[in-house]
Amino acid sequence: MKYVIPILFFALLGCKSVHPIGTQNVEHAITKNALQLLKDKRFHSVSVAVLKDGTSTIKHFGELTIGKGNTPNDSTLYELASVTKTFTGYIAAKAVLDKKIHLEDDIRIYLSEPYPNLAFKGEPVRIKHLITHTSGFPNFPIKSENKKAFLEGLKLINIETKPGERYSYSNTAPELTAYILEKVYQKSFEELVIEFILKPNNMNQTKFTLTENDRTRLVKGYNDKNELMPNFNRTLWGGISGLHSTTTDLVKYMKLQLDPCNPIVNESHKKLYQEGSDFWEGYHWYIIENGNKLIYRHHGGIYGMQNWFVIDPKQNIGISILTNTSFNETGEILEKVVDTLYEDIMKTKK
Repeated sequence: MKYVIPILFFALLGCKSVHPIGTQNVEHAITKNALQLLKDKRFHSVSVAVLKDGTSTIKHFGELTIGKGNTPNDSTLYELASVTKTFTGYIAAKAVLDKKIHLEDDIRIYLSEPYPNLAFKGEPVRIKHLITHTSGFPNFPIKSENKKAFLEGLKLINIETKPGERYSYSNTAPELTAYILEKVYQKSFEELVIEFILKPNNMNQTKFTLTENDRTRLVKGYNDKNELMPNFNRTLWGGISGLHSTTTDLVKYMKLQLDPCNPIVNESHKKLYQEGSDFWEGYHWYIIENGNKLIYRHHGGIYGMQNWFVIDPKQNIGISILTNTSFNETGEILEKVVDTLYEDIMKTKK
């Protein structure tokens, strides 16, 4: 099933207006790359959404349940997994602009108990370290069965390097960021996501908490042995994972992220930590800039599904690819598909 949804951008002060163009070549590029992916029999379905110059193209392939032939559609709910972190980054950027927090803040000023361990030789972990994976926190929370246990687990962290000097991916840090955001806004993190992102952008199908009807649309994914895997059970704030969404809503999220006049987007896209000659960390964005290429991207992987979300503001392109399969090499395989699809789309722009 495919839908072509025109999205209009309006010229604002200091912003460029763009004009939708034909989508036939984009459809062909999506189909070519999706069918190539499905030749690998470990993959069963794939949904692809592209926003190019203000026009979206969404296509779905394969089957959600092995042997059933039930192709995903625009109402299919996928788990976004770690792509949720970009929502956390957006709200953190808003909090910085609202002067609720500051990037240089010692995180301990927001904690209700002393945590002398959250420093290295007197150098504290700061807000900017939480959102760039340079805090020195462990990847997974030491305790994650509930929020109280999480905060107790923070006392057991041992910071072994100066914060801000070394990248080390952490699922612990974004949860603490979500806790801090709750504290400064005096609202739940779920409420903040709804108020600041979902409602303003009419993302009505993106949510943490699902109804019984929603659950009938939620993807059940597989591992590489074709075994059904469980869905993620959120026990903490949701700073690292827990959002569910559809391809149509992700197009709306692309539109938001490609808005050059949104000050929160601009703040969240700032390069905060340089990891390589052309690679930076932003507010939970991985940023690649090389010549005329400027890519913001994030990968999401959970028990039975994985996805890549990519935007290129210079070329006015957004790409989302989702699949109901998850195993060790899935992210790398999807990354190659996204890269090839991006290049094919770029060829249509020339």
